Amino acid sequence: MKQNIHPKTNLINVTCACGNSFATISTSNEMKVEVCSECHPFFTGTQRFVDTTGRVERFKAKLDAQKKAAAEVEAVKKTKKTAKTETKAE
Repeated sequence: MKQNIHPKTNLINVTCACGNSFATISTSNEMKVEVCSECHPFFTGTQRFVDTTGRVERFKAKLDAQKKAAAEVEAVKKTKKTAKTETKAE
């Protein structure tokens, strides 16, 4: 086997979002995961939603917020325009 070509491995602590942690060997210094064997539905036997909103729903929510903001800007512009025409008429 060739010398000095393999990456250095470290004993690290993997931390899950549920609070569980365990030791493993990896080339990285730290690892954080969202799901582990303590909270995954396959291992626990319980049904749990990990991600309640998907990418499409988040995109649609952002798009709706942008449309709402654009409508408010248009309403402000329209009221300013009508105020200018009223002052010119007087």
